[in-house]
Amino acid sequence: MTEHESGTRAGLPVVVIGAGPVGLVAAAHLVTRGERPLVLEAGDAVGASIRQWSHVRLFSPWKYLTEPVSRDMLEAAGWRMPDPEALPTGGELIEHLVQPLAALPEIAPHLRLGHRVVSVSRAGFDKTKTAGRDEAAFEVVVQRAGGRRERILARAVIDASGTYTTPNPLGASGVQAEGEVEAGARIYYGIPDVLARHRARYAGRRTLVMGSGHSAFNALLELAALKEQSPATEIVWAIRRRDPGLMFGGGAKDALAARGSLGERMKRLVESGAVSLVTGFRAERLVELPGGLLVESAEGTIGPVDEVVVATGFRPDLDMLRELRLGLDEALEAPVRLAPLIDPNVHSCGTVYPHGYEELRHPERDFFVVGMKSYGRAPTFLLLTGYEQVRSVVCALTGDMEGARDVQLVLPETGVCSTDVGGAACCAAEGDEPAPIGGSCGIAGGCATPAKPAGPGLPVVACCG
Repeated sequence: MTEHESGTRAGLPVVVIGAGPVGLVAAAHLVTRGERPLVLEAGDAVGASIRQWSHVRLFSPWKYLTEPVSRDMLEAAGWRMPDPEALPTGGELIEHLVQPLAALPEIAPHLRLGHRVVSVSRAGFDKTKTAGRDEAAFEVVVQRAGGRRERILARAVIDASGTYTTPNPLGASGVQAEGEVEAGARIYYGIPDVLARHRARYAGRRTLVMGSGHSAFNALLELAALKEQSPATEIVWAIRRRDPGLMFGGGAKDALAARGSLGERMKRLVESGAVSLVTGFRAERLVELPGGLLVESAEGTIGPVDEVVVATGFRPDLDMLRELRLGLDEALEAPVRLAPLIDPNVHSCGTVYPHGYEELRHPERDFFVVGMKSYGRAPTFLLLTGYEQVRSVVCALTGDMEGARDVQLVLPETGVCSTDVGGAACCAAEGDEPAPIGGSCGIAGGCATPAKPAGPGLPVVACCG
């Protein structure tokens, strides 16, 4: 029993919410240290959110998508690393990493699919009760198939549930635009599979894409490819900022060639006229007409269009954490110690500090949010950042405070970044505001020189948590 356990919690599992890459890596670290994890996944398969964008190719190669502890476990079971320089799709990430990791005999017995967490609290303590709170077990309520609910006790909880299921709305005010709910059948949030599953929805039709991060880039590039096959296809791209600035990224100077190419290809599409770019557009209402949708703002009207793709980023689902004492930044909804290090109003791509247990702590002891969800509404999350987060957190939960505090982060060059406080930062944000690069599921990158010296750890690059 570690210094963090008590008589009422000894022997209980550490619940991990979410069976994506970060959640499964957390489980790997826990079992390696002799802990008993219980991984609760809402979907009926691991990597459920990634499956929604399985057609999207990452801009980071395999060499940046694994971490040492889980990789050692996989290799001991006969797994072979894919070509380190190859760029996988989301589907390939699931096939060659997420599924094999979940199938390991050390992890598989601790995995529960179809277990949607609806609340996390302290057993016998609502949010207002203090005396004895830290010694009480966590009570995790899950909803299973058929609506049946089950209560699980835990000694600690690691929330790696991500943000993909809670996309930001079209409305520029952070709430749904007038008419957005009513027009829901014409709206896709995220990156549609334009060339395959959703082809009939977009071929030969007029589509508006809203957003300026890599989610929008991917959707626009696929729509442009569809336009080559179906010339009647029309593409309108709207962003909230008035000046694109350095939105297209570092091009050939980017250490991740695929990421640099993505921005360059988008720039060429706009310059060629294949995509019509509208700047300074903040959607306020949607009006359905027999001929399609009108999307209106104070600056003007776009339309009629047949379809709208909303790629304006994501936000954390905090409803299930309502009875916990959380220390969240009032703007970003990230932990208060982490928020200043990732604030997109201040930091450009290369100024994400090393962080771990200390920055992720909440007033609720032994509860942690990790992965993309830990970044709240900030769009700069990196996959290896999530791996380092869970390594540090698991160290803390098992009494290794020296290991918990020894966090390291090294960022690759983009060739375009600079600290730009108060102005447009170097890269495009998912939410169309001045901010570092964001992308599908939080895909992001960094620059050569962090604002705070980084240790000699692994380079941190894409993709998602």
